[in-house]
Amino acid sequence: MEDTQPAGDVNGLPSAEKTNDYVEYEAEMDTSDEEDIRNTVGNIPMNWYDEYPHVGYDWDGNKIIKPERGDQLDNFMEKMENPDFWRTVRDLQTGQDVVLSDKDVELIQRIESSKIPDSTYEQYAVPWIEWFTSEVMNMPIRNGADHKRSFIASRQEAQRVERYARLIRAGLLKTREQKRREREKKRERSFYMMWSTDDAEDKHMRRITDHIPAPKRNLPSHAESYNPPPEFLFNEREMRIWKKQEETPWKRKLHYVPQKYSSLRQVPAYPKFIKERFTRCMDLYLCPRARKMRLTIEPEDLLPKLPSPKDLQPFPTVQSLVFNGHTDMVRCISIDPLGQYLLSGSDDMTIKIWEISTGRCLRTIPVGGIVRSVEWNPNKALSLVAVVADRKLLIINPGVGDHLIVSKTDSILSTPPVQASIVSEKVKAVVQWDDATPEEWENGIRLVLNHFKEIKQVTWHGRGDYAATVMPDGANRSVLIHQMSTRRSQLPFAKSKGLVQSVLFHPIRPFLFVATQKNIRIYDLVKQELFKKLMSYAKWISSMAIHPGGDNLIVGTYDRKMLWFDLDLSTKPYKTLRLHSTAVRSVAFHKRYPLFASGSDDRALIVSHGMVYNDLLQNPLVVPLKLLKEHEDCSDFGIFGVTFHPTEPWVFSCGADKTIRLFT
Repeated sequence: MEDTQPAGDVNGLPSAEKTNDYVEYEAEMDTSDEEDIRNTVGNIPMNWYDEYPHVGYDWDGNKIIKPERGDQLDNFMEKMENPDFWRTVRDLQTGQDVVLSDKDVELIQRIESSKIPDSTYEQYAVPWIEWFTSEVMNMPIRNGADHKRSFIASRQEAQRVERYARLIRAGLLKTREQKRREREKKRERSFYMMWSTDDAEDKHMRRITDHIPAPKRNLPSHAESYNPPPEFLFNEREMRIWKKQEETPWKRKLHYVPQKYSSLRQVPAYPKFIKERFTRCMDLYLCPRARKMRLTIEPEDLLPKLPSPKDLQPFPTVQSLVFNGHTDMVRCISIDPLGQYLLSGSDDMTIKIWEISTGRCLRTIPVGGIVRSVEWNPNKALSLVAVVADRKLLIINPGVGDHLIVSKTDSILSTPPVQASIVSEKVKAVVQWDDATPEEWENGIRLVLNHFKEIKQVTWHGRGDYAATVMPDGANRSVLIHQMSTRRSQLPFAKSKGLVQSVLFHPIRPFLFVATQKNIRIYDLVKQELFKKLMSYAKWISSMAIHPGGDNLIVGTYDRKMLWFDLDLSTKPYKTLRLHSTAVRSVAFHKRYPLFASGSDDRALIVSHGMVYNDLLQNPLVVPLKLLKEHEDCSDFGIFGVTFHPTEPWVFSCGADKTIRLFT
């Protein structure tokens, strides 16, 4: 029987029974150049055998078959169950798994940590071999003097420190403390969104600047669940109400009917899904969103920067005189051109002439009717006043001032002029010129103009020869112009443009201002045509006054407003002043100072600064200055008339309390 040889291992080598010669041979061939002597292919790339079932040949020329490899699941199970999996490595020469020993693991760890592989070797063993002596020599090798730069601070180091400091201030270089704080902040627990698209902009919206994300839909309620609680389901009454509101679906409490299903699989498709999505897209498309830019503006910045009232002096501030003497309300006042005397008209059917400096009443003239308007003739060479008493216009010589002027005025009015032309019947039906009776002549009345309607206002032309009267009830004959030198009257308008309230002559040009209830018309008396129409946008105009320069006009209204018109700028009000709480009855300009005033039924006299510049590009400056409220309340009436002194910054006012007050 033949001797049987011992069985070999997988590689064809003896597994347990090895001869001594073979062991000695293996020990001799174990060098660092050959890691495994069982595979005889040599030092070649092992990936050449990737496509073959073997990895090489043993010493007998037999193929070394690759061991079977499991899939990833087998590797995972092996990793979980095998405690030595972490120290198991694969031998590329034989394809076998080799378990490293503790000594091999320690050797690998020391090599990875850059230590000496042999743990038994002592690097700093005693005794220490001093290759260089540590003893200080008495005589140094070189005895040269230290360089001068060793005592001076290095400029290169200073520049380097300065550069580092500049980088730290700019944030480009961080100190150790800043780095430590950043690491601590990263260690802290931070919260984040599970879906980053909630707060991040869509990549397609990057081209749109300042994008606003669309508002999100509301979260579903319990009633929208496929298995809602019973209390959310409709009963018969609620279902009947829901069906009844089909024509008015916006009144429904819910836009759907809650339904209950036993499982989510039984829930059918939502029938209105496409329609609601379409409506949603249309809302987002047709209703673009815009971000509101809220400006942080202080309330003080919205107000115009006005000068201080102290810089606009002088203007009236206190009450100086009270003129008492009338027994009924004083409706109108006027001052002579020299500023010495004051004329007042009252409901007690008299006019009074006062001396301004003393407040003494010089003369009282009965006129036989309620005085609604008085006006002193602006011509200094004549001593005349015009007084409106019911339907009469009285031309009176007050008899005060220079005696030569008074006598000259009487001589002019005593001899009537020769009528060269015939007065039309239309004018005769409106007004009649009569001479004063001997009794009236004693009282100073020189001429009487009888009108067919009640007169409201009279005003003089700048030269003092013409006077205009207003009869609001006269229709197309409400405005009359009278000439004193020829004692003739004329009707300037053939048609009625409205209920005339006031008329005014331009101080320089041949213009006539006619104020109706809502508008002001400017007529050219030379060309006899309409020059301009001013739109007041007011309900009822009460009075008006013109600036001495002739380019600006102020209008008072019964609806508590005061309008400033710049005639060169526009036909609309340049400024609308709402300074009074009740109707504004009178307004006035000062002839020399940049002042204007307004009187109202609230008993308030408001003095304002109104500077008009010669530069046409600069707008007028309007600043309210002083509120003077000294008149007493009387039957819901306040101040009726306001006028300025011709030379001094003084203002006069008359009112329903039967007094005239001077403010200086």
